[in-house]
Amino acid sequence: MKFFAKGRKRRGLATLATLVVLYVVVSYLILPSTWMRIEHEPGLVKHTMLTATAQGIPGDPINVGLIGVHEDLVRAFHAAGWYPADPITLRSSVEIIGSVLLDRSYKAAPVSPLFYEGRRQDLAFEKEFGASADRRQHVRLWKVLESGSDGEPVWLGSATFDSGVTLSRDTGQVTHRIAPNVDEERDRLIDELNDAHMVTGLYQMQGIGPTLNGRNGEGDPYYTDGEIWVARLVSGGKQTEKPAEMSPAPLLIQIKDGVFSWGSRAIGP
Repeated sequence: MKFFAKGRKRRGLATLATLVVLYVVVSYLILPSTWMRIEHEPGLVKHTMLTATAQGIPGDPINVGLIGVHEDLVRAFHAAGWYPADPITLRSSVEIIGSVLLDRSYKAAPVSPLFYEGRRQDLAFEKEFGASADRRQHVRLWKVLESGSDGEPVWLGSATFDSGVTLSRDTGQVTHRIAPNVDEERDRLIDELNDAHMVTGLYQMQGIGPTLNGRNGEGDPYYTDGEIWVARLVSGGKQTEKPAEMSPAPLLIQIKDGVFSWGSRAIGP
């Protein structure tokens, strides 16, 4: 009996040792090398991928990137039916309140400021999603690189969907609540620019990483697969003959994105 007990113990130890070796090989060698990607814009690698409020509270995640000069961005958004947001003034604040209360259109409603690496957004665009400014698509953009890998400026942005209005807990001003599925708005924005034939290339780059329980500066929850979708815009407003195709990401990232996409549909809006 002792002989068999010792045999089982040796087999158990051998199995445990094998599992430990497999764990080390998979977790520290195979998976890291598989997850690695060659980023198209190496100049962005050391940048943070999260915005902040004026008080330094973490805000909305960076989830879109655009490549092109200022004029290219304006033309692309115009072609996709988006409008530049008005600055926040007493008049625009009263107008957005009237838009919500009276259910009337305000296509250039102001966007509250967010900061990226200490700078307020350089540009903001929006698109109404209904009869008033209560619900809308919007994006804030910052020029992060004056000259990227192909010599064009690189912009990073945070695209979210405003699902309703509230009062800011910091300033008391009218602000919006965001829908939690920020990937959906990222995808929709890039798709609309692409459907307008204003995109020559698409690829993904690493953002904040998979996040299930994020909170922005107003306390709104969000979740994301953590990827940034980058669109290279047409130059001089010359539209493409057909929409661009997304360059494939590494296999494990595709699997992770698929899991998050399935999970977001299961969670609902």
